[in-house]
Amino acid sequence: MSVTITERITTVLRHYEVDLVFGIVGIPIVTLANEFITHGIRFVSCRNEQSASYAASAYGYLTGKPGVLLVVGGPGLIHSLAGVYNSINNRWPLIVLAGSNDHGHDQYRGAFQELDQISLLKPYVKFSGKLTEGNVDHVLFSAYNIALQGTKGVTYVDIPGNLIETQAVCAGTPGLLPPVPQPIKCSPDPHTVKRVASLILENRDKKVLVVVGKGSQGAFAAVRRFIDEFNFPFLPTPMGKGVVPDEHELNVSSARSYALAHAGIVLIMGARLNWILHYAGPPKWNPNAVFIQCDSNGETLGQNNQYHAGLSLFGDIEYTVEALSNELRSAGGGDYRYGGLSSSIQEKIHKNEQRLRDSEHAVPEESSPPHVLNYNRVYGIIRPLLEQDRTVLVTEGANTMDKARVSFPASTPFSRLDAGTNATMGVGLGYAMAAKLSSGAARDVVLIQGDSAFGFSGMELETLVRFQVGVVVMIMNNSGIYHGNGVGLSTKLSEQCRYDVMARGLGCRAHLVTTGEELTSRFTQALRDARANITTVLNVIIEHGSSTQVAFAWQNKPRM
Repeated sequence: MSVTITERITTVLRHYEVDLVFGIVGIPIVTLANEFITHGIRFVSCRNEQSASYAASAYGYLTGKPGVLLVVGGPGLIHSLAGVYNSINNRWPLIVLAGSNDHGHDQYRGAFQELDQISLLKPYVKFSGKLTEGNVDHVLFSAYNIALQGTKGVTYVDIPGNLIETQAVCAGTPGLLPPVPQPIKCSPDPHTVKRVASLILENRDKKVLVVVGKGSQGAFAAVRRFIDEFNFPFLPTPMGKGVVPDEHELNVSSARSYALAHAGIVLIMGARLNWILHYAGPPKWNPNAVFIQCDSNGETLGQNNQYHAGLSLFGDIEYTVEALSNELRSAGGGDYRYGGLSSSIQEKIHKNEQRLRDSEHAVPEESSPPHVLNYNRVYGIIRPLLEQDRTVLVTEGANTMDKARVSFPASTPFSRLDAGTNATMGVGLGYAMAAKLSSGAARDVVLIQGDSAFGFSGMELETLVRFQVGVVVMIMNNSGIYHGNGVGLSTKLSEQCRYDVMARGLGCRAHLVTTGEELTSRFTQALRDARANITTVLNVIIEHGSSTQVAFAWQNKPRM
């Protein structure tokens, strides 16, 4: 029996347990999207390829299997490059399927949306392949498998439009498909594990700090056991939150600057020594600190850590933690346990946490009306309304995200999404969509984004409504980028823009919020509605902010 190319693509993807594809249809891929829908693959058609690509990118991260994106060629693929870059830099698995007119007799003649897409993407993705009548099974296996193995990343499949438009048939009889690919894992070098354990045991006077990155999310149980058994203080990166619960007594997030400045031996688990961790150098870090990088990505090891690269532990995070635990038990006589938090850092933590609580009840700036809300007051109001164990919090926007990092604890893995390694604006609604679609009724998804960030992808509210994806969207509206004061400045946006009116027109429930009482009532109802698959937008008016100079907060301002 003959099988068309679109039928075979659908069959292969279903075999690989692909249950959802994001994208936007057009000629020629609309036929393939409809084939997906007919055979049980949910196709979530977004309003912009950029948002669709971000959603597919995050879906791959949250599920642990490649997200799949389907777009038209030419400009459609170009629009989706934002998500491609996002997945590459965050090391998330993504398969991009795109139609193309790079084929046959029309090639080089100015064909419809003609673009040599293979050449465009090949230098950056892990695999790129063009489908023919005879290679569908091989190319799709390669795309799925390579996206998962080693450093997770992006693969690209080019689908010539004539294969779809002519209902081309696969050559020969389709064969049996291989098992669903799984990531191949390895353990670290035992000799290096011994060296690291000896370093820790022989330098008991040095302060140990474990930095937990988003690359540890899948190994959360092993990392938690490691922290508990050996009593090591830990610091989560922004998207490493939840691997170990933030409420844990050994969490030093509230004294971050102090912990970095005094650490002597630093175990980096699933994080990079990039801008987020200040390149492992002074003035943020102790200049004499020894960094031990634990990662399944070999290219990461030694980056900004040239002098101690030989102590790196290359391997799966779970296997690495278990191997190091076994060696610490063996070489430490079975009773090694670090001293935990010093009295000085405990005092610093207590002081900074009290300062945060005070800020949540502080009066507005002198230039603002007495009742006006600000970031800290808003966060202080909604935090107790969240069921922390079932909430995925997505944050986007410079001040919005930066302040939320210290205001909202996370206690479960994969419960925090933000702008990530690239500090990308525009990801919010796509990420929220992916978070809800990957977790279903088990999780509440709350998106908190600045008014500037909302502008990148606001039309995706209609997508949430159309697919009945219940999310709470809270827009922190300070009428500007970073701050909303200063008429005529490049950072100024429309004063108290009515995003709630726009959202209502797109089918959401939406409210303008100007007081704490309104926020409590509206947010509580929005959570209930989200569980009934209804999206609510809260347009929260906050003070402009007093900054007159835009600065890179994460790098420049004093941290706790």
